[in-house]
Amino acid sequence: MAPDLGLILPVVQLGGRPVLGACELRFGAGQVTALLGPSGVGKSTLLRLLAGLMPLPAGARILPGDGGTLAGRIAWMGQQDLLMPWLDLRGNVALGARLRGQKPDLARAHALIQSVGLAGREKARPAELSGGMRQRAALARTLMEDRPFVLMDEPFSAVDAPTRHRLQGLASGLLAGRTVLLVTHDPLEALRMAHRVLVLRPGPNGAVAADLALPASPPLRAATDPAVLTAQAALLDMLADAA
Repeated sequence: MAPDLGLILPVVQLGGRPVLGACELRFGAGQVTALLGPSGVGKSTLLRLLAGLMPLPAGARILPGDGGTLAGRIAWMGQQDLLMPWLDLRGNVALGARLRGQKPDLARAHALIQSVGLAGREKARPAELSGGMRQRAALARTLMEDRPFVLMDEPFSAVDAPTRHRLQGLASGLLAGRTVLLVTHDPLEALRMAHRVLVLRPGPNGAVAADLALPASPPLRAATDPAVLTAQAALLDMLADAA
């Protein structure tokens, strides 16, 4: 199982405006933590800080629970699949190794393609795949990196609701044991997939995080579970208050 992940931040400013308030957060080992909140509240900023896509402010600390660093141990999955149109499916899944000048493990790529339900499409170009298939390919590419920490920025928001529902179930199983931070605007997605849900609320010194009480059942939760529906109503109220 992947270790937990701690984050200590001072106030984070963008353009001279406080975006994230000073905080100490810890994301559970081998668990999915979902992060929700209104647009512009700092969800993606938090992900970019962890991914090293933005410089950490003075005084910030990232603390993997095993005492190591995050360098080389993060996989990223975004809203867009970002598949290379000139590569076939297998080439796209194995892209990370090629970019690093390494020999890709094609047997692993083939196994992951099978695990996301795309067996037989290894030679297909992205233009020959549906939106849902492309997101499944992006998930396989993320898992191909075999990293303990996975950052997901609205990974299923670009597909229709039934496809999103299926992808949630697929990802929940394949990501088991990894420490995942999932940014989403979909309350039901958060409640189905997450072990913990944090809502970012704007404040005078930047956004602050509040926990949502979750149903006792573990992920992956059924969308029809009465406890999930009750939690969804509470989460919508929290999001409305935060807007």
